[in-house]
Amino acid sequence: MVDEASAWNQLPLGHWPQNAIAAVAISVDADNETLALSRGMSGPGLLSQGQYGARVGLPRVLDTLRRHSVPATFFYPVVSAKLDPAGFAAVNADGHEIGLHGWIHEKCGDLTAEQERELALRSAEALEVAAGVRPVGLRTAYWDFTVHTLPIIRELGLEYDSSLMADDQPYELLHRGEATGVTEVPVSWIRDDAPYFPDDALGKQVLAPHEVLRIWQDEFDAAYSEGGLFTLALHPHIIGHRSRIKLLDELLTHITSHSGVWFTTHAEVAQHAAARRTLPAK
Repeated sequence: MVDEASAWNQLPLGHWPQNAIAAVAISVDADNETLALSRGMSGPGLLSQGQYGARVGLPRVLDTLRRHSVPATFFYPVVSAKLDPAGFAAVNADGHEIGLHGWIHEKCGDLTAEQERELALRSAEALEVAAGVRPVGLRTAYWDFTVHTLPIIRELGLEYDSSLMADDQPYELLHRGEATGVTEVPVSWIRDDAPYFPDDALGKQVLAPHEVLRIWQDEFDAAYSEGGLFTLALHPHIIGHRSRIKLLDELLTHITSHSGVWFTTHAEVAQHAAARRTLPAK
C-alpha cells in the first residue's frame, strides 16, 4: 500500500523564477456550508458557521490578499460555488486560481472507487463551466487521498495535487513505482488554520492568533533561509474572524518585507517544478 502514491524527484532548494530566494503559495479552501452538509448535518446553527465564511470571511480574505497584491489558489467544492455564486465570481474576477475540492466536500475514504471517480469528473466539468477555465489541480476534502485518487487525477489530466505531506518542496508522485508526471504541492497541518481554531464549540482553541502568527512567521523564515517553498492553507469561515484576519494581514506584511519572494499560485508552482524536473541519479 505504501507505493500507491509515493514521493520522489523533489524540486531542489533555491530553484525559483526571476532569481527569487523563496516561493510563497497561499491557498484557501472555500468549504462554507459543505463541511456540515457533507456529513448529513443541516441544522441552522451549524450551517450558519459555514455561511459566515461566504458572507464575512471571504470578502475579508479577498480584501487582505488584494491589499498585499498576493495571488492565491482557491479550492472550491462545487456546492460552495453554487451556494455563493457572487463570492465565487469575486474570486475569479480577482484572478485567483480555482482548484478542485470535491463536489460537496465528501470524504473520499467513505466512497467506492467509482463514486470517487464520478464525483471528481462531475466536479471538474462544473468548475470549468463556472470559472471559464478547466482546473489543473486538486485538493481532496479532509486531505483524504485514497488509493484510487492518483489514477483519477491522471485520468482527468490534472497537473498537480495538494493533499499530501511527504516533503516541504514540490515533488513528483509515483504510482506503484511508476513516475506519473503529476506534481505534489505539499501541505502540512502546521500551516493550516483549522487545527489551531476548531469549529466545534466543545473543541479547544489550542493557541491565540498571535501565537499562531509566530509559528507561521517561523515557518516562512525557515523556508526563506533555505530557499524553499512556504505554503499556507486557510478557510474563510475560520481565518475570516476579526482577530484572525489580523493575523493573516500581519503575516503577509512580514513576508512582503523580505526581498526576493515569489508570490504565486499552486498551479504555477507545479508548472515550474515540472519544467525543472530531471531524473535523479540512481
